[in-house]
Amino acid sequence: MQAVSDTGAGSTLQEFQDLKCTQNSFGWGRWDGMLSITTTGMDDCEIYHYKLNVKETISSKRLTKLPSSAKNNAKFSGTEASLFTAEDMDLLLTEMTCFLQKMLILQMNNIAVELVAEVGDCTRSGHETVVLASGPTSLSSPVATTIENLMSGLEEYLHKHRNHLTGVCESCFSCRENLKVGKGVACKEDCTNGLVAEAVIMIGELSGLTSPSCLSMCEEKTEVLYFKDFCPFAGNHSTLNALRSINWKSYGLALKSITDDDCSFILDWVTLPPNNYVSIAIHCYNKPVIMPISRQRAQLERKLIKKSVKLALNNLKENYTGTLLSAHALKISSYAPDLARSVAGLIFSSNDHEFQEECFSLLGLQSDSVVPKVIENCIKEKIVLAIEIDDRKPSRCQNAAPSLFQDEACASDYHLHEYEDGEGGCDLMDC
Repeated sequence: MQAVSDTGAGSTLQEFQDLKCTQNSFGWGRWDGMLSITTTGMDDCEIYHYKLNVKETISSKRLTKLPSSAKNNAKFSGTEASLFTAEDMDLLLTEMTCFLQKMLILQMNNIAVELVAEVGDCTRSGHETVVLASGPTSLSSPVATTIENLMSGLEEYLHKHRNHLTGVCESCFSCRENLKVGKGVACKEDCTNGLVAEAVIMIGELSGLTSPSCLSMCEEKTEVLYFKDFCPFAGNHSTLNALRSINWKSYGLALKSITDDDCSFILDWVTLPPNNYVSIAIHCYNKPVIMPISRQRAQLERKLIKKSVKLALNNLKENYTGTLLSAHALKISSYAPDLARSVAGLIFSSNDHEFQEECFSLLGLQSDSVVPKVIENCIKEKIVLAIEIDDRKPSRCQNAAPSLFQDEACASDYHLHEYEDGEGGCDLMDC
């Protein structure tokens, strides 16, 4: 028997009525589809019992109400769901442990997760605690937002080589500066209600590859963890279409293919820099509101997922110089050394001392300590900076390149705000 208990606020019948399992779900062929459900709310006078057949296709026959039990004036709430199946214990624990460990990435406040295996046969007996967490972990804050918790959880997940290790790999993650983080939040109109999509993207560069688990981090593939309503969720068409519709080349990434792999998508890249990896986590959830019908939600979900991922990519480009430059920007930047050398040569070949002094002043250099190589490097840096600033702009705004001699303090104040398809923006601090 497998049982899951939730000591929360109880559950509604609608939650169970909407429960679906696909035929490729774990243990589908060795389970009759029956769930035994016990639930009660804090204000209920009884404990309610139900039988739910998730394999039943006629909705009116899925849920059967059983006789209730009295609470005898006790005050408590919670839900327990159990099922019977014939399955190898070790295989079952492996699957359940993987699921719960992924759920812990969300680092939900005031949530504790415990998986206890009880075995009683002729060879072994007793209890074994497999997963225990009193989340959130020490990396997150009790007052942190959902996306801050997601960032913290994904970072911890990567530090443990995607949970292949029990602790942080010190050889790979001795320096936090090797991990670049971008985040994006997209919501529909009112940030206080409705569907919200959050995306976190992390780009890491590993050093000191000393074990097979380290090498596995640097595959030219990206695991996209997908969560729906605070739970790991099998990939759906909305997410798949959203990922496919992103212009990855504008971020210097060439996508080869996308495959679905048990609550996550795998993005296969044409190439990634050596010892680099990219990880993505997406979470879609509803704030209290009357939800639209399923087709409308699917369309909205696709649009918000795409927008949140693009915002996270843009956030990375803004915060980390030279990261995720488009192929076009990289091509133009490759000409910067030759162009800088030619301009420096023109300056030093001039016999007009006043012209040279003006050039040195524009570059922010003192004429008495200038040598050709210094001028050349300075010009090259300003050319590259101008290309990077222009590359961070939405394509519709890339009409005129910024001044090569723009003050760097002004350049750092540039902020990207992208709105597409008539959508309104949602400030990260407001969601």
